[in-house]
Amino acid sequence: MKLFTIEEANELIVTVRPILSQIKSIYRSINFFRENSFAASNSAQHGGGGMESGSHYVNQLLKLGDCTAKLDELGIQIKDYDRGLIDFPSERDGEIVLLCWQLGEGDKIEWWHEIESGFAGRKRV
Repeated sequence: MKLFTIEEANELIVTVRPILSQIKSIYRSINFFRENSFAASNSAQHGGGGMESGSHYVNQLLKLGDCTAKLDELGIQIKDYDRGLIDFPSERDGEIVLLCWQLGEGDKIEWWHEIESGFAGRKRV
């Protein structure tokens, strides 16, 4: 697991912001088709199946996978696709913590939280 300094994480905001915007858009598109995909899956179990715009749905899933892989390669953890919420593992006082940022929060990370506390336990940097 890569550990980030606050400076390293802040430098990546400009890189991850467009990726997260794309993830958010793709995720909403996937949600639009989710009910139809469940129906097609259930029908397929009984010899039927098929889904209008099924190829578009699959392409969106592939794009989402590509975007999340980019974040993973950088060492960034995505926590919420719809909000564009990410965490950067870091060290604080000898403990592993997560620097927390989401779309709309500006150009610098202002929050961190302990691994167990999650978003609800965010504290100011």
